[in-house]
Amino acid sequence: MTQPEAVAPQVDARTAELATTLAALLQRVDAACLTAGRKPDSVRLLPVTKFFPVEDVAILYRLGRREFGESREQEATGKVAALPTLLGQGAESDEGLPDVQWHMIGRLQRNKARVVARWAHAVHSVDSERLATALDVGARAALDAGERTDPVRVLLQVSLDEDPSRGGVAPGELARLAEHVAGSAGLRLSGLMAIPPLGAESDAAFARLATLHTMLLAEHPGATELSAGMSGDLETAIEHGSTCVRVGTALMGARPITSA
Repeated sequence: MTQPEAVAPQVDARTAELATTLAALLQRVDAACLTAGRKPDSVRLLPVTKFFPVEDVAILYRLGRREFGESREQEATGKVAALPTLLGQGAESDEGLPDVQWHMIGRLQRNKARVVARWAHAVHSVDSERLATALDVGARAALDAGERTDPVRVLLQVSLDEDPSRGGVAPGELARLAEHVAGSAGLRLSGLMAIPPLGAESDAAFARLATLHTMLLAEHPGATELSAGMSGDLETAIEHGSTCVRVGTALMGARPITSA
């Protein structure tokens, strides 16, 4: 048996697996929107493809997905470069696949901001003025170089337990950080992101996040995005106004590699 014949059944099996889990997740989102009295198109499903091979991203692309969430700069940068060729579209353009939007959802180090600014449609984890400034510098350089055509969309990660080890700006500092991002030429303030505190009741956590988002919107009406909810709590997040649920395990399965 030749190698292509050996590989093909595995590829077909993975495609079938992802098609099944994707359909189930989209049904969950639709059902949650119905329960919450919201339109299904008011919530986006963001596949979290971190730790999974670019071949899985290509399968999801062929299944109609165009947005992907990553958390590590080096891994994501490699996927951004590899995906066009894998899909048979070439890699001649600096913009890669123009219909794909890559989201940085993990904690971002300032020294990685310039690279991320070249390919990220949005960064969900901005939690300090220093990080915002580094990302702004990178975004403006990318704009000047023609590597991107619009500002980086920024979601402010707010800490609901004020534990600095988990990332996020304290609620009391949120307004100042929002003003800083809104005044940055290379960035566009798009909304908020949060992860419920460990062991916390998700309903209360997302209710507090919704209140903070309402306060942000009063000063920044364009910051309409609310990135909240994952595999286990997306229904609760949607009930409290999430516009983007970030789903990894329920879509992709168990992680194939460690985060080391």
